[in-house]
Amino acid sequence: MEHITETIINIGVNDRDITMFEGQYAVKCGMAYNSYVILDEKTAVMDTVDAHMTDAWLSGLAQALNGRTVDYLIVQHMEPDHSGSIQELAVRFPGMKIVASAAACNMMKQFFDLDLQGRTVTIKEGDALELGSHTLRFYAAPMVHWPEVMVTYEASEKVVFSADGFGKFGTRDTDEDWTCEARRYYFNICGKYGAQVQELLKKLATLDVSVICPLHGPVLTENLGYYIDKYNVWSSYEPEEKGIFIAYASVYGHTKEAARKLKEILESRSREKVVLSDLCKDDPHEALEDAFRYDRMVLAAISYDAGVFPAMDDFLHHLQTKNFQKRSVALIENGSWAPTAGKTMKAYLEAMKEIRIIEPMVTIRSALKPETMTELEALADALLQG
Repeated sequence: MEHITETIINIGVNDRDITMFEGQYAVKCGMAYNSYVILDEKTAVMDTVDAHMTDAWLSGLAQALNGRTVDYLIVQHMEPDHSGSIQELAVRFPGMKIVASAAACNMMKQFFDLDLQGRTVTIKEGDALELGSHTLRFYAAPMVHWPEVMVTYEASEKVVFSADGFGKFGTRDTDEDWTCEARRYYFNICGKYGAQVQELLKKLATLDVSVICPLHGPVLTENLGYYIDKYNVWSSYEPEEKGIFIAYASVYGHTKEAARKLKEILESRSREKVVLSDLCKDDPHEALEDAFRYDRMVLAAISYDAGVFPAMDDFLHHLQTKNFQKRSVALIENGSWAPTAGKTMKAYLEAMKEIRIIEPMVTIRSALKPETMTELEALADALLQG
């Protein structure tokens, strides 16, 4: 348990066994599923946890309640890592009311065989729930990152319960920089929905906030402006830093060599940060994070089946689904007889918003030659000019 204030307790659990969140995101430091109890004349639980952590969570809940009952369960988000213990809690506290948006109530019927007749309190934007000295006020946050999401503000202690917003990969006690894993979490989980996140930030800007309680990661209590500013930059799709991200997909090593040579040239000519990623071996979700982090990107890939190598094709598809935009991108293609990678990559990019293609595109015919080095130097100059 973690006391946020004298009356608000985090009874969430740290899942140290999970290695792949949502079956796709590597989490070497596990994952936190946060859940909160508000102790007042009426007792409210803010969300539950993943079903396989129910027992540990119920133990923490019992300790926090110290013999009290649960009057309300506030369901902000129906994704199973937060709603997985709803049915167990509802059985244990038959007098408990379940407070949720209409969309969440409909989803509850899909997830559980639970008789909700007379048990639900349906809430919408601006509604309030009195617990005693605490008043919960609800704000709709559709598509951040599911359509049923609500966030909750408690005015007396200036606390925002932000659902999946401001979360990160890793357990709460992980000794690591918040920004890196929060960025990877944001762009892979919420990246598509920047406009919706912007709308939520506008709502939060009207509130006096001292604490942000997300459903993943640590509770945020200091320098809140820093975290809010990060979310504003990320959700507006603006580059976070000046720098050049080089992502390559190589089979026999020639395209890899070109990518590395370009990095060497860039670093010899400037102090710009240059980051290299092998799309065939490195974490693709780290690569997506870096693509959004920096203002310029280079894509280098071989031609394959009259298109582009699958690792690059997958990467571009993910960028497109996450609304990648507002960047300058350079291209390097390789093809032994009929280069097609450049054309294919360019078609992806032209379907995205505000993407500037940096010329010249470099075409490699199998292996690097002296003329290729000259073209890479010209491309480096173009990249450094912005």
